[in-house]
Amino acid sequence: MRQQIHLNAFTQCCIGHHSIGQWKHPLDRPLDGYRSVHYWQDLARVLEAGFFDTLFLADVHGTYSVYRGSRDAAVRHGTQFPSNDPTLVIAAMAATTRYLGFASTFSTTYFPPYHTAKLFSTLDHLTDGRVAWNIVTSYLADANANFGLSEMMPHDQRYERADEYMEVCYQLWEHSWEEDAMVRDHATDTLIDPSKVHEINFNGQYFNVPGPHMCEPSPQRTPVLYQAGASGRGLRFAARHAEAIFAMDPTIPACRAAIERLTQALQAEGRQREEVKYFPGITVIVAPTDAEAQLKLETCQQFGSPEGSLALYCGWVGIDLAQLESGKALKDMKTDAIQSLLANFSLIDANREWSLAEIADYLATGSLMPKIVGSPQTVADELERWMDETGCDGFNLVPVTQPQGFADFADLVVPELQRRGRLRTRYEGETLRERYFGVGKPRLNPQHCAYRSLPPWKRGGAPPD
Repeated sequence: MRQQIHLNAFTQCCIGHHSIGQWKHPLDRPLDGYRSVHYWQDLARVLEAGFFDTLFLADVHGTYSVYRGSRDAAVRHGTQFPSNDPTLVIAAMAATTRYLGFASTFSTTYFPPYHTAKLFSTLDHLTDGRVAWNIVTSYLADANANFGLSEMMPHDQRYERADEYMEVCYQLWEHSWEEDAMVRDHATDTLIDPSKVHEINFNGQYFNVPGPHMCEPSPQRTPVLYQAGASGRGLRFAARHAEAIFAMDPTIPACRAAIERLTQALQAEGRQREEVKYFPGITVIVAPTDAEAQLKLETCQQFGSPEGSLALYCGWVGIDLAQLESGKALKDMKTDAIQSLLANFSLIDANREWSLAEIADYLATGSLMPKIVGSPQTVADELERWMDETGCDGFNLVPVTQPQGFADFADLVVPELQRRGRLRTRYEGETLRERYFGVGKPRLNPQHCAYRSLPPWKRGGAPPD
């Protein structure tokens, strides 16, 4: 059997996600769509009909204010601003679907782990085990200030803190409640056996959390864990914790090399490559013929906002490209923002000295995502080539216009992939984790690091079945 392609739809509860300026395109979502529960429910139904695994929701908590030292460009062009909280629409979408999973970005920098554990347990209950957490440490300076924090913690230290953060969450999710704590015994008037609900009494460098967890065990206990770390320290974090990786690899060789680095990092953690799914982001523009798809691309380019796209990229990397000295390579610079994205343009073309205008034009359609433009057959050919030549497990789809781009993919590309035996024709399993790792595997792999550091009451015990 040919390797199946996993599909995630990548978007954000905002007007401009990765293709800034498309709000002017007549096929883009209505301006009030991002704040309408009906919009999100309709999108979820489209994705489930298209056999997607997950609707993956990005999120930020600040503005992109690095470009020219101001947020004006980001605000003017709607660069991920305004943006609503994605966690609040998940339950509404789950109510209108049965199989589609939902991944939400949530920051370890701004929210305490006790709150995070309760939030994702609640969502896992409400979705019947279809939720995932995209773990981020965040990078926008004004978001740090808005949460009342002092200067932004250095990049690597944010990951050190996040490691401890995850330990707290694991102990709450996996080790606070025993599986049979909810007894519901009428005869003894006992709803919950208190001897089977435990404090975790976590005492660390950054967190002190006594517990117990507020929620009874959900179908997955721990949500599926996504991460996007690609810097040296970020990759070590991902190799330790993640079950799925979201990446922005601009070319097939870059993706293949990134997966090789991940495999080595996983081995250093005592894990195997098959324990982690790898999803490069990709932008697809599809139409019945190659010529029509090319015309679609040219139309979208007319609506793009190069300046708004520069604001996005400068915010990601923490460097104002408008002030960059000529001849200074981005890949050789250091940042406390997203380090891995500094090298992307040299990966796209190592021999090219990119001008600011050229960078802006490239980013305006699908930002850093590689672009596949063509008929269903052309798109399917290229997706298969990425799968076969890189060893990735599927894709995070980031269309230029939304929701139309998702609908076009579901209507045109999905049937072609199914015809080739590359995409499911029915869902199997009940939880999102089962969709990724097999029916009968709704819980974390027993070898996951969540089971290495146990609370005092459970030391010497074994992970739950």
